[in-house]
Amino acid sequence: MKRITVFTLIISLLFIFASCAKREEQKGPYLAKVGQVKIMQMDLEREMKNLPVFAQKIFEGKEGKERFLNELIKKELLYQEAIKQGLDKNTEYKQKVEDFKKITLIGHLLEKEIEDKAKVTDQDVKTYYDEHKEDFSPFSEVRISLIRVKTEDEAKDILKKLQKGEDFAKIAKESSIDINSAKIGGDLGFLSRDQISPEHEMVVTRLKKGDVSEPIKTVKGYDIIKVTDKHAGSIVEFERVKDLISQHLSAEKQKDVFDSYIESLKKAYTVEINEEVLASLSAEKEKEEAQEEKEAETEIEREKKEQVQEKEAQKPEQKEESKGAP
Repeated sequence: MKRITVFTLIISLLFIFASCAKREEQKGPYLAKVGQVKIMQMDLEREMKNLPVFAQKIFEGKEGKERFLNELIKKELLYQEAIKQGLDKNTEYKQKVEDFKKITLIGHLLEKEIEDKAKVTDQDVKTYYDEHKEDFSPFSEVRISLIRVKTEDEAKDILKKLQKGEDFAKIAKESSIDINSAKIGGDLGFLSRDQISPEHEMVVTRLKKGDVSEPIKTVKGYDIIKVTDKHAGSIVEFERVKDLISQHLSAEKQKDVFDSYIESLKKAYTVEINEEVLASLSAEKEKEEAQEEKEAETEIEREKKEQVQEKEAQKPEQKEESKGAP
């Protein structure tokens, strides 16, 4: 079983990478020949380099390279048999090839246009840390206020009111379904980290004193929380968080460069959206969902009807039993 698993892994790895060298490149002595296709030393070396480091170690040494060559032979045999069976003419295969070509070209383009422009330096990372040290001091306790409503739409409407400057405590008293906190304007008092729900903790960690959250979906509804006070703990050392900061800055920078690049392309190419067809697609989807909902309701009604019929059928039996009882 172990040997089969290893073989499966090897075959899977091999199919990720390019096939052997094109025939016009096949000059000099070959390592093996499958039909008319030669497997050259450069083929073996190239595909070895393409393997992950852990897989390269499997094929170290003379015996390892021989095993790897044997796997290349197996791959070429399978490839030639697929061609012989005409599978390369298959429509689905052709579409997958086109999709692969497209995504590969896009990858090369993004590397060329974005990767270098989105590089983050060590100084960028240190500057960010120095300017955001409060973000790296886990709170010891925090005082928060809560507004809880039933639906996301209600939560969004309330958030708009808060963003316009309306009083959090007043809205909590009028709208929050969390009765205990609503009476006192949503105030939950000071809470330690282990007293805060996981959904709230992720948000509270990022909020500063005075900040209000976006709606948070929980099992009890949709919550909006406000941090009214925060007692910070000790600041985490730079060395412990520098990699995380680098990843964060890199992701942000890549997004900014990517968005900017897409906007420049939109100006260079004509983009037209057929709103009429798009609307019809949405209408079809809504119609399908409505039909599914109707069918689900019909099924529920049918089950209820069957339950009622079963109860009705049981009543005469119960009456007969009661008559015969002493």
